[in-house]
Amino acid sequence: MTPRMTTSAPITPLTPTQQRVAQHFVDGLGPQEIAARTGLSAVTVRQYVRDIRESLHCPPRCKPPVIVHFLCNARQVAPPTTDRPMPELSPEQQLLLRAVAEHSNPSDIAARAKIAPADVRAAHDELLDKTGAANTTQLVVCARRATTMESGASQ
Repeated sequence: MTPRMTTSAPITPLTPTQQRVAQHFVDGLGPQEIAARTGLSAVTVRQYVRDIRESLHCPPRCKPPVIVHFLCNARQVAPPTTDRPMPELSPEQQLLLRAVAEHSNPSDIAARAKIAPADVRAAHDELLDKTGAANTTQLVVCARRATTMESGASQ
């Protein structure tokens, strides 16, 4: 059975401070780095991240790339920018990219990407290598930027 992503409740708009923390999160910073840049404590930043997750109705205990995906889809942060072009991805790689953006659990990623759970790590590493992304959050940001550029080009 393929896991489904559903959001029935409307999102709660983020407060200005939550938006600032969310933007740093989308930029790939962790709670310690965000705390250092904003002057907030790491505990406070983690609480803001929990509040952001709840506002967006993200799955419990989801990983940062999933939160970034939800933030971008909900347009709660400025679109990510990067100079790096998104390489051409195969349909299988596009499916995996969507799976890692929407799911945190490796078995859910495997089911959504239609690959064996044992192959998730190797396929994920290959995708990181092909895109030049340093981590999954950066990969989701690159994919979001590519999607934004495609939708802008088609208008």
